Amino acid sequence: MKNQQKAYLFALTAVLFWSTIGSAMKISLNYIDVVQLLLMANLVAVVVLFLILVSQNKLRLLKGLRFWDYGRSAILGLLNPFLYYMVLLAAYDLLKAQEAGTLNYIWPLILVLLSIPLLKQQISGWSLIAILISFTGLLIISTRGDILEFSFSSPLGVILAVGSAFFWALYWILNMKDVRENVSKLFLNFCFGFFYILLLYLFRGDFVTPTWQGVAGSVYLGIFEMGLTFIFWLKALNYSSNTAKVSNLVYLSPFLSLIIIRYVVGETILGSTVIGLCFIISGIILQQYLKK
Repeated sequence: MKNQQKAYLFALTAVLFWSTIGSAMKISLNYIDVVQLLLMANLVAVVVLFLILVSQNKLRLLKGLRFWDYGRSAILGLLNPFLYYMVLLAAYDLLKAQEAGTLNYIWPLILVLLSIPLLKQQISGWSLIAILISFTGLLIISTRGDILEFSFSSPLGVILAVGSAFFWALYWILNMKDVRENVSKLFLNFCFGFFYILLLYLFRGDFVTPTWQGVAGSVYLGIFEMGLTFIFWLKALNYSSNTAKVSNLVYLSPFLSLIIIRYVVGETILGSTVIGLCFIISGIILQQYLKK
């Protein structure tokens, strides 16, 4: 198999797994609360990333780290997985899966806005138009198409979904500045993230034995959302002759996610969700085109 074919295979596998995450989160939250779900999923992700480090003979990379490297991982781990997934899962708990998942896709535009103060980048008028297009999609989804009434199905849920996108965009910017090897860096980030979540779990003091459905959902999220799928995506980028060839496949994910939500979760997909998603993706694609 040629390298580009391998790139497409790994990329499509990653996109397929990511497309199932919205359904997995929504179903899991029927059997387990947000904190306990994230605690177990994060633990599974730490184990998966550790095994990957061992298989790739990269454990040695952890030995030469400086104090500041651990400090950076402490900050990155606070943003992701702790704050990002805590806020995102809380949004899924309040909104329909189709709404929470789709609103989270606004993060590339928030990334552009954060790049202005944090990376000192300038954006053009056309970039602002692209951002407005995507935010129009956000309004369509969050108001379920009733923009003029400006009535939200769950104002807090919308704030949390967009807030999770903010934390992910901020994490992405800080992560870009961190030149350490990706897998070992992610492992340390998740170790710190697990520590934060464990502290919250112990402080809360609500110890309930999870159902097997909740445990199964946590394991699935830990493997296919937080751990293994990221490695698939890295391999796709490494094998591809041009990152754009596989990067554009990411835009399949939200539409596949809606199909899976419809038939697995059983939600009726609203027309406003599809239209709003098209607005969001159009704005992101326009922004990417302008960047080139």
